[in-house]
Amino acid sequence: METKKIRFVANRPWLTEESPSKPGPILKTLPDWYRKADRHAKDRKTGLPWRTPEGGKFATWKACPAIFDVMGSGYAYKTPCDIEFGEDMQGNPVARLADSRYENFLTERMPLDRFPPPQGYHAKHFAWWPDWTVELPDGYSALYTQPLNRHELPFLTMSGNVDNDKVKLPGTMPFFVLRGTRGILPAGTPYAQIIPFRREHWLAEYDTSLLSEEIEQRNRDSAALYRTPEGGVYLKHVWEKRKYSG
Repeated sequence: METKKIRFVANRPWLTEESPSKPGPILKTLPDWYRKADRHAKDRKTGLPWRTPEGGKFATWKACPAIFDVMGSGYAYKTPCDIEFGEDMQGNPVARLADSRYENFLTERMPLDRFPPPQGYHAKHFAWWPDWTVELPDGYSALYTQPLNRHELPFLTMSGNVDNDKVKLPGTMPFFVLRGTRGILPAGTPYAQIIPFRREHWLAEYDTSLLSEEIEQRNRDSAALYRTPEGGVYLKHVWEKRKYSG
C-alpha cells in the first residue's frame, strides 16, 4: 500500500514538536474506557467468560475491528492548554483558557440561524481555531469531525470536508458544549479527528435480482465464514491495516 504524507504547519510562532497541541495519530489518544474494556463478555458474579453453544466466547464490541478501525483512523487535533468550562448566571456556557497565549484558540459564537443545536447541548456555542494547518498531496481532502465514538467528551465538534491540497489556512471549527458541563478539559485532549481521503467520483448500482432462498444462503455462508467460535476471522483475513504515523 502506497504511503502518502500529511504535513502539519505550525500556526503560532512559539509552537514546537513538544507542544501539547502537536497533532498526531489519533490511535495514541484512545481513552481508558476503550483500552481497559474486555474483548469477551464475562459473568459479573464469577468473572468467568460466557460460552456460546459451540463452546466459543461471546465477543463484545471491543472485539469489533470496525470500531477499532474508525477510532484509530487519521490524526487528532488536540487542545493546547487546560480549558475550564462552566455556566454563567443565565445558564450559558463559559470557557476560560489556562494559558493567555491561546486566547483566540477558542471563540464564542451566537446560535446558528436555522441550524438546530444537538439535543442536550447549549445553543450558544464556540469555535476552535487550530494551532496547526493541514497540507495534503494533490487530489486529497480531509474529513474533520468529532473524535468518533468518543461520546464521553463534553463537547461536539461539527463535521466538514476541506480540500487541503489547495487550502493551506486554518479555519475555525464550531463546537457545542454539553449542558451542565463544569470542570477542566486537560491539555492534549483530542477535539477533532482528521481523516485524509482521495477525491473520487462514484456511481451507485442496485441489484434487486436475488430470490429469498439466495439471500438466505448468502447469509448462511457469511455466518459460517465469520461467526466462528473464537471469532477474529475478519481481523485476521479480511481487514487491511492502515498506518498513520508521525
